[in-house]
Parts: sequence; structure tokens; C-alpha cells
Amino acid sequence: MIAGVDEAGRGPLAGALFAAAVILDVNNPIEGLADSKKLNANQRERLFELIQEKALSWCVGRAEAKEIDQINILQATLLAMRRAVEGLHIMPTLVLVDGNTNPNLNFNTQTIIKGDATVPAISAASIVAKVLRDREMLRLDKEFPEYQFAKHKGYGTALHLQMLQQYGPCIIHRQSFAPVLLAAKTALS
Repeated sequence: MIAGVDEAGRGPLAGALFAAAVILDVNNPIEGLADSKKLNANQRERLFELIQEKALSWCVGRAEAKEIDQINILQATLLAMRRAVEGLHIMPTLVLVDGNTNPNLNFNTQTIIKGDATVPAISAASIVAKVLRDREMLRLDKEFPEYQFAKHKGYGTALHLQMLQQYGPCIIHRQSFAPVLLAAKTALS
């Protein structure tokens, strides 16, 4: 029972960080799994549906913007990964984590740099985390339409920076990130 673990949303200025853990069924493989960044939105959505249907177990953990501000982005990433693995309804015998930092799990764990491109279970976790985070940012776009989250998903694009300058940060912005801090100072002056 090998669980693959990856995250989505380390770089954005707004929204939660999502991590996913996926245990694939070796007897029911999913064709087309790849690093979520190499797939378009339609491909990710299609594969997400297949992962839900065919995986033995999957779970998403998250770290909210406030948690990211309190403990830093690396620690928040590791926290979300732990939450994802601990939420699996099947306990893994091995956890393969994308990257080079072990999230200190109570399981046999191995880190794999660029694992999202080489290990199917990590690719699946990458896709699950990205799809669910993007869906959340689309939902938050309706709640905070002035920031246009549907267009940039919270990343620090020129449009997002412009909206930050115009409106200042909102409750889902990561207050400890430099562009958000700068926008908050500008909005106060």
C-alpha cells in the first residue's frame, strides 16, 4: 500500500495550501497520470474523476492562510501533508513524498525530488491537490469578485498585484507574504 503525496498552492498570495495523499490500485492503473503542472485544466479534471473512481484511498489535507502566516509556508506544507496521509481510510505501508523534505509521518516515508513526474501515486496526488485547490479559488472568486481569483487562482500575477494595490488584502490573503504586506502598507497610507 504505497501512498503518493504532493501539494498545490505553495506560491500563491491567497488561499489555502492543499496536499493530497493517494493510494492507487496496481491492478487498476490510470493512464495519463503526470505532474499536474504539465496537464491542462480539462486533463486534470478528467484524471481527477478517474482517480476518485479507481484509487483505493485518497484524502486531502489543507493549511489555511492564517496557518501559513503563523508557522511559515514550509511548515504549513508539511502540516497539510500529514493531514492528508492521516486522513486515508487505508493505512499505507510506504509514503512517497514529492520533494526533499520529510513531513515526519508515523509511516515509512521516502522523499523523491520531481516525484510528481516519475511516480504515478505522486502524480495522482498532484492532480487531486491542484484540482481541488483550483475549484476552491473559483468558489472564492464569487465571494471576493474584486480580486478576480478565477483568472489567477491567487498567484502573484500582474492582475492580482493590481487588485491588491487597489483593494488591499482580504481575509484569505497570506499576510506574511511580501507582496501582500506591501499592499497592506500601501492601502493604509
